[in-house]
Amino acid sequence: MRLLLVEDHVPLADELMSALSRQGYAVDWLADGRDAQYQGLSEPYDLIVLDLGLPGLPGLEVLAYWRSQGMSTPVLILTARGSWSERIEGLKAGADDYLTKPFHPEELQLRIQALLRRARGLANQPKLEAAGLHLDENRQSVSRDGTEIQLTSAEFRLLRYFMLHPQQILSKSHLSEHLYDGENERDSNVIEVHVNHLRRKLGRSVIETRRGQGYLYGGAGA
Repeated sequence: MRLLLVEDHVPLADELMSALSRQGYAVDWLADGRDAQYQGLSEPYDLIVLDLGLPGLPGLEVLAYWRSQGMSTPVLILTARGSWSERIEGLKAGADDYLTKPFHPEELQLRIQALLRRARGLANQPKLEAAGLHLDENRQSVSRDGTEIQLTSAEFRLLRYFMLHPQQILSKSHLSEHLYDGENERDSNVIEVHVNHLRRKLGRSVIETRRGQGYLYGGAGA
C-alpha cells in the first residue's frame, strides 16, 4: 500500500516514515502544502496522512481542494492537542479520521489499517481474511487452518494488497504503482517473481493469472 505523508516537522516525519516502512507501507513524504495539493491528485495513493499546520498552503485548504476535485482517497489529519475547531473543520472538509498530537505510532498504524479496510468495504474484519487465508498485519504473517506461513516483507506487502482487493483483476503496472514509493524504480518483473513465491507457499490456485490483464486473487479455484 502506498501512502503520502504530509508533515513539515522533520523529526516527526522521520519517525513516522521509519515506522510506516517497517509496517510494510511505501511512503512518500512532503513538507509543503502546495506540493501536496498537486501530488495528492497526480499519484495513486491508497491513503494520505495530512498535517494541518503546513507552510505554503494550510492543510485544510489542501484537503478541501482535493475533495472539490473529486479525490476519494482516505485522508487522516493530524491536529494539535486541544484544537477542537481544527478537527471539526477537517471533518467538514472531507477528512476520514483525525489523530491528535502527540500520539503513539501504534495508534497511527491501527487507524491506517482501519481506514484502508473501510475503504474496501472490510470495516468489520478485525483481520484480513480472503480465500481461506488470515493475514496478521502486525506479525506480517499469514495462516490457513491455524497453520502459520512465514512471509518475506515483499511477499507480505503484495499479499496484503491482494487481500484488500479480492476478486479484482490487478495489472503488474497497477501493483507496482501501489507497492513502491516515488523514490524506488518500479519493475513489473519483480511483481511476477513475488507472485510465484506466494504461489509456492500458498498454492497456485490462490492467485490466478489473467493473460494480458494481470492477476486475480481468490479465484474460483481458491
